[in-house]
Amino acid sequence: MSRYRGPRLRIVRRLGELPGLTTKIANRQTPPGQHGSSSGQNGAPPKKLSQYAIRLQEKQKLRYNYGVTESQLIKYVLQARRMKGSTGEVLLQLLEMRLDTLVFRLGMAPTISAARQLISHGHIIVNNKKVNIPSYQCQPKEVISVVEKKHSRELIRGFLNLSKSSSIPPHISLNKENLVATIASNIQREWVNLNVEERLIVEFYSRKV
Repeated sequence: MSRYRGPRLRIVRRLGELPGLTTKIANRQTPPGQHGSSSGQNGAPPKKLSQYAIRLQEKQKLRYNYGVTESQLIKYVLQARRMKGSTGEVLLQLLEMRLDTLVFRLGMAPTISAARQLISHGHIIVNNKKVNIPSYQCQPKEVISVVEKKHSRELIRGFLNLSKSSSIPPHISLNKENLVATIASNIQREWVNLNVEERLIVEFYSRKV
């Protein structure tokens, strides 16, 4: 399944706030569609979601927020299973330590999709080497910076001026003057700014892969 390129507020109304997907806020809180009202038909109570539907929604939150395809997400789940620690937490850690996610979390881009575009167009450097692979898995002690081009630096400074510096998680630090960021450590679960039950995602894939 390819990446979603349709209306983003439609996804936000269905799944809740997804900071990596869009900065927009939906005016209506009901799910999209003709029957999206929270009340049931003819005044009946809302239909209760099945356990499968609940797990599916949690999985979709990861897909849409981080902008990964279904096949990519399955690969991350399999990789997380092979690593030490809670599979769900390791899965979130792998997604948060992607280069596009870190560029977004630093405030260099308004969304993860925008961060992916910056990386693909060659605006970002890792350890003094240009990296144009958004899925590049960053490691502690690595340094992320911006190429020495006026257009690149002005573009990213503009995004930084619009971002909230307080939202930068503690495992990364940014020197705004030089546009240089350092990864201090792997991210901890409490620093992930996404309302998701990773345990349910692991359960969703337990019978599939």
